[in-house]
Amino acid sequence: MPHITVNPDLPGITGLLDYRQDTGLPIRQLTQILLRGESTLTEGERELIATVVSQGNQCRFCTAAHTAAADVILSEKETSEMVKNDPANAPVSKKMKLLLEIARRVQADARTVSAELVEKAKNEGATEREIHDTVLIAALFCLYNKYVDGLATVTPAEPAFYERLGLILKDRGYMPSKDRYATLNN
Repeated sequence: MPHITVNPDLPGITGLLDYRQDTGLPIRQLTQILLRGESTLTEGERELIATVVSQGNQCRFCTAAHTAAADVILSEKETSEMVKNDPANAPVSKKMKLLLEIARRVQADARTVSAELVEKAKNEGATEREIHDTVLIAALFCLYNKYVDGLATVTPAEPAFYERLGLILKDRGYMPSKDRYATLNN
């Protein structure tokens, strides 16, 4: 049961963004820029960063939502499961494994992002912008995870809900629209 009154048809962060649209809009805009904007990291890679950070924070809603988005974007489910549960053997580049490690360290204790780890990522081809954006995505998702769980938002249990949400995030991104969630609870 949420700690505040939110639209029951909008679980997780969606209800919170709707509750305070004045604060929700800049949150959506920043998320759109970071996860769907211009980047040398693919949309799938950026969703994987959101996924591992959300899992590390044990935020069930955000983990399920961004796993689903990554799965839709990547057109498969193996990669997201492996980056969460077996990162050393995940089918991603060495550069991406290092960026995901940076994201995990930001999530757990950002002070543990060492110069050596950053240098390893750079040696594998990570640009300064990719490192910057990885840290910012990780930090942002720490905020989102705590926002969602701190207000005890509704977390649907049905995988089909997240599959629909993953499609919405892939096709429409993160910006609001009048009919954005019309198919979410069908």
